[in-house]
Amino acid sequence: GGTPDALPAGRPAAAQGGSENILLVEDEAPLRRVAVRVLKKAGYNVLEAGNGLEALAKVDTGVHVHLLVTDVVMPMMGGRELATKLLERDPDLAVLYLSGYTENAIVHHGVLDADIVFLQKPFHPDELLRRVRQVLDRSGPRTPSPGKS
Repeated sequence: GGTPDALPAGRPAAAQGGSENILLVEDEAPLRRVAVRVLKKAGYNVLEAGNGLEALAKVDTGVHVHLLVTDVVMPMMGGRELATKLLERDPDLAVLYLSGYTENAIVHHGVLDADIVFLQKPFHPDELLRRVRQVLDRSGPRTPSPGKS
């Protein structure tokens, strides 16, 4: 019995939340739905797409995206190609890659560079929020430029 297994009173998620626009691209619909729910609950604005081509169409509507969260391996257009296209338009775009493969397998096969931020599937909602915040915080013009002491 006891109380249902609810999330604690929103404290952990709230601490890691934000209000940025996130483009979430994942071809597995159940996983995409869960990730969208977690991110929205934390305060983010989320656009979702099932593949790279769909994602490009969403961005073509003129919305400014702060973070791309994308599966690496998808039909039609993979996450790496999508990220490259979006970074050409907006060099400040932050990118978080998702994959069912281990980070080592992907880096070693040349799919991704070693300096990317990567989250292995399946992931815990808190881990997703932590990584999203980590990538957003280290990207973009908000970080002070090195050289100023």
